[in-house]
Amino acid sequence: MDINKRNKLIEEISKKRNSNLICYIAGDRQNVSTRIAPDIIPVFYKHLEDFKDKNKRIDLLLFTKGGDVLTAMRLVELIHEYTNNFSVLIPHKAYSAGTLISLGASEIVMTKMAELSPVDPNVTNVFNPKDPNNPSAKIPISVEDVYSFISLVKDIMKIEDDQSLAKVYSHLLESVHPLALGSIHRTYSLIRKVSKKILLSHMGYDKENKVNNIVDFLTEKLFSHNYMISRREAKNDIKLPVEYPYEELEYDIWNLYKQYVRDLLLEKPFSPEENANTNGRFQVSSGIIESQNRTDLYLFEGLVQKNTSSPNKPNNINIIFKGWKNIRKESS
Repeated sequence: MDINKRNKLIEEISKKRNSNLICYIAGDRQNVSTRIAPDIIPVFYKHLEDFKDKNKRIDLLLFTKGGDVLTAMRLVELIHEYTNNFSVLIPHKAYSAGTLISLGASEIVMTKMAELSPVDPNVTNVFNPKDPNNPSAKIPISVEDVYSFISLVKDIMKIEDDQSLAKVYSHLLESVHPLALGSIHRTYSLIRKVSKKILLSHMGYDKENKVNNIVDFLTEKLFSHNYMISRREAKNDIKLPVEYPYEELEYDIWNLYKQYVRDLLLEKPFSPEENANTNGRFQVSSGIIESQNRTDLYLFEGLVQKNTSSPNKPNNINIIFKGWKNIRKESS
């Protein structure tokens, strides 16, 4: 890992924006991907506490495919304890819970390659239908799929009388457990509440109509959880506070992101066997939270036990540790 190159770029971006910059990369490397989860909160707290000049704006350079909704809200609340001037810098992907974090910023700086996504999650629990191709697995149910089905029945097929609706819903319940549907509705209500709360935290109640429109757009109107929102759509259609970085700043943001891609080997699938030492032990970094004076890595540490009894069977991979470790802390 080239900490010096990254640190130089962090310093450059911080100077250009007169900010305290934190970088959070939730790596999507195949076989060791990471997601937004509650364990990031104490790590962020240490970075925020370490900033010498706490009057500066806080910038968060963010890359993630998503994760825990409530953690996204908690992170926004934590950052707002330190500043009312919070910006998110998005070089590439900030999906799902990453989009929620972005909603908490008064400024979203998006490069040409930057993408947001809808915030309607897929729901998986013990009541979900079984996967016919893998009976031990459950099929995730999209919140948007269920509400689109209801819209299809009522708005497109124009089925409105109670008896006909009861028949339609009974067919749905034959495929999906009632408690799974209940979980979907609860999740839908939660995501709307969290989105609205995050937006109101900096937009204020006098902008409640605008807030409601943004929430509707991100939870209902894009029709696919895989929809990729460009910066133009985010700014012009959804009316988010998107800014385009000037050329030199965009160059620095993109180069810093690409340095993380190289250092975390995000584009190369991870193989425990190829990375194990002679004793069969391996360690791999799959996520990073970094600022000018501090670096924390999300590590997987494990042991490869070769299957000597049957060469055709895969080796046993035992994860000994996974979690955040601080590898650098300098005085401010």
